[in-house]
Amino acid sequence: MDCYFHANVPSIARCSDCSKAVCATCRDQAGTCPSCRLAAKIDSANAQHKSVAGQVPPRSQQWWRAAQQQPAPQARATVAEPLDPGESRALVAMGYPLWPLALISLFDRKQSRRLRKHAYQALGFNVGMAGLWGVLTLMAGIPILGISAAIVLAFIIPIFVVMSVFYGIKAWHGDDVRVPVISDWIDDRLPA
Repeated sequence: MDCYFHANVPSIARCSDCSKAVCATCRDQAGTCPSCRLAAKIDSANAQHKSVAGQVPPRSQQWWRAAQQQPAPQARATVAEPLDPGESRALVAMGYPLWPLALISLFDRKQSRRLRKHAYQALGFNVGMAGLWGVLTLMAGIPILGISAAIVLAFIIPIFVVMSVFYGIKAWHGDDVRVPVISDWIDDRLPA
């Protein structure tokens, strides 16, 4: 016969209180099992519990009237979205700095609306930054505007890296990412 608390461990005796088969590890000197010892400790703790002397102070009448006059807060019915799988979140989060991963994540059929929105935002962010790069490169060729465009063009890559990492981390943690122009455009076109 096996021990009640350990599978595949032979029992050596029965508990003196509940008669469960117990092994040498579970049995104490009094012959009781772990569950009987725990029950005895709980009973002794409840027996030692003393009530606290004193009275509860009365509530002030003004507080009670103010509480009765305020309407009860209405409970909002919110539906919690299930947690997205980690692989999908990672793929979408990496889609901000690496646009092909955002494109690949759109082919996942089991993807939630939130992850699909992140994938579209990542693609829009990358297209927008590439468009900005192209416009500034064209402007750098214009004689007078070229100097200021070349200065701004030097900062585009560091700005892209910082923003894409920031958006990717927010997407990984499940936060709502708001890319300035892209998010509003996607919210108008993605069905709820």
